[in-house]
Amino acid sequence: MGKVVLVTGVARQLGGRFVRRIQRDPDVDRVIGVDAVPPEHHLGGADFVQADIRQPAIARVLAEHGVDTVVHMDVTGTPLGTGGSRTSVKETNVIGTMQLLGACQKSPTVQRLVVKSSTSVYGSAPRDPAVFTETTPPKSLPSGGFAKDAVEVEGYVRGFARRRPDVAVCVLRFANILGPCADSPLADYFSLPVLPTVFGYDPRLQFVHEDDVVDVLRIASHDPRRGTMNSGTFNIAGDGVLTLSQCSRRLGRPTVPVLLPAVTWVGSALRTVGVTDFSPEQIRLLTHGRVVRTVQMRETLGFEPKYTTAEAFSDFARSRGAGLLPPEAIARTVDRISALVVSDGGNVSDAGRASDAGRASDASNVSKERI
Repeated sequence: MGKVVLVTGVARQLGGRFVRRIQRDPDVDRVIGVDAVPPEHHLGGADFVQADIRQPAIARVLAEHGVDTVVHMDVTGTPLGTGGSRTSVKETNVIGTMQLLGACQKSPTVQRLVVKSSTSVYGSAPRDPAVFTETTPPKSLPSGGFAKDAVEVEGYVRGFARRRPDVAVCVLRFANILGPCADSPLADYFSLPVLPTVFGYDPRLQFVHEDDVVDVLRIASHDPRRGTMNSGTFNIAGDGVLTLSQCSRRLGRPTVPVLLPAVTWVGSALRTVGVTDFSPEQIRLLTHGRVVRTVQMRETLGFEPKYTTAEAFSDFARSRGAGLLPPEAIARTVDRISALVVSDGGNVSDAGRASDAGRASDASNVSKERI
């Protein structure tokens, strides 16, 4: 008999895509999709159960369907639809995870648990290491928002793993997820016609394509093969990094540098008018950035992303249409400025090197560096 997989958070596009993908695996017999609201997209041949994971009824769902694999994707930073709120998101992330883990602990059939987490658990601080590994402790724990939710969720998952050592537990810490269907505060930020930035900072960012997210979740939900081990905690990101200035040039969107003390006010104004959720944790990310090492993703989990960081961002940029400034014109301007700096001083300044590195033609040099 094949596997019975239960997936939470299927009303979101990413959850729906994973449900449709996992059904095609030959060793999967049934897929149960769970969410508090019916999805607007189709789930293929999966069975949909409308259930709130914050309620004890989720235990009955596990028992009735004899679930052996649970993929918990209902850990997110954005409300679903227009009626959601930060409070309901936090309750689903934290209380919902607690209820789900309690149900898994009591279930004799559950053998594998996969949890969608985030690299935001490392935080973003001025004294952070250049690159985080899975075992690097953050300099300062996130104080609020989705990042704090993710820290709490992982704490509960570690407790579950101690109580049920017979269950294989895999936690996937995703970098910022981008792609044509990306739905996140950072995607909303990059969709603004003009990007507010923190004056004097050009953070390094990493991205993972939504296609790679679906693929790595599928790998993690199966039993290990070919010497790989599908349990543990793994950073998931595309090769290479992009600076925020490079991102703005590829989008063709101008930036407006704002002094750090005024950034909070700008973020509050954007939240008030409903343009984007410019939260304190996103402000810290756009100030200090975050880069993670993905060696364990390849060597232990056995996953190789199809998209680099730059390629994932390019696919996202194409889906958002042209910005106010043509990227080609920006690249030519940067080339001219760089040439002037070299001819005048003979030595390229740090700012000149950063600008030159951000040309649209440098993707093959910057994005393919492995972290």
